[in-house]
Amino acid sequence: MKITVCIGSSCHIKGSRQVVSQLQELISQNNLGDKVDLGGTFCMGQCQKSVCVTVDGTFHSVSPETVTEFFNENVLSKV
Repeated sequence: MKITVCIGSSCHIKGSRQVVSQLQELISQNNLGDKVDLGGTFCMGQCQKSVCVTVDGTFHSVSPETVTEFFNENVLSKV
């Protein structure tokens, strides 16, 4: 599974650093390091929303407050 988080300026202001940090922690806590590839990219063109995140190419809008819910629904349930 490939998770990509936008680290462009707009998403950075909206908390992309915290989103990445929390995702790293959740991946580690669930021993998914060998199943989940977490990466970063610049602008995904959805700047009006929260932090832009894709999971295997599917777009999601995630905030630091919704990372755990996002992870459980879109990552943990699918690996």
